Amino acid sequence: MVSLSKVDSRSFTLCCYINRTNKIQIGRITNIDQWYFEKVIFPQKRLLFEAPPEAELEIHANDRDKTTRISCKDLLVE
Repeated sequence: MVSLSKVDSRSFTLCCYINRTNKIQIGRITNIDQWYFEKVIFPQKRLLFEAPPEAELEIHANDRDKTTRISCKDLLVE
């Protein structure tokens, strides 16, 4: 787990995730110490957020057993 105290907020990156399903999803970032992010992502909607480059976005859908992890580096807005 990465410590937020070691991450300069000026180094946060703008990221974008699109829920391309027809189901509501929950997006979470939990791998940054002392920092927690959780948002509801409605079907066909975009989630724009700033996060440290080391962050991983976890996507949770109705299927509780399946969690998808995406590196924020793969979600960068250019």
